[in-house]
Amino acid sequence: MIPLAATSLINLAETYRAQGQYALAEPLYRRALAINEKALGPEHPDVARNLNNFAELRSAQGEYRKAGPLHKRALAIREKALGPDHPDVAGSLENMAALYRITGREEEAEALEKRAAAIRAIRR
Repeated sequence: MIPLAATSLINLAETYRAQGQYALAEPLYRRALAINEKALGPEHPDVARNLNNFAELRSAQGEYRKAGPLHKRALAIREKALGPDHPDVAGSLENMAALYRITGREEEAEALEKRAAAIRAIRR
């Protein structure tokens, strides 16, 4: 279970991100990630969710090089903890594909989108 303090920090960070107040959101994401890594372990799916949210902040800031490693780590955690065909893995693949499209990596984006679509098809 996610520690309540981390949940509160994430909720506030999400609000700031939605408002475009990225400088206020960033330290909250960092703090929530640190709390969850300590409480749940670095390979927990909730840590992957934190990483994904932080990556989305980086993308919103135009910091694509910083977003990529966060998305990759989130994907690796989800694949290991949840299995390669889990819907959350598909979500990570879609997020990485979006990042790749923004940065002009069309072929890589397409491959990730196809894999995500295959996972989603399995789950229907």
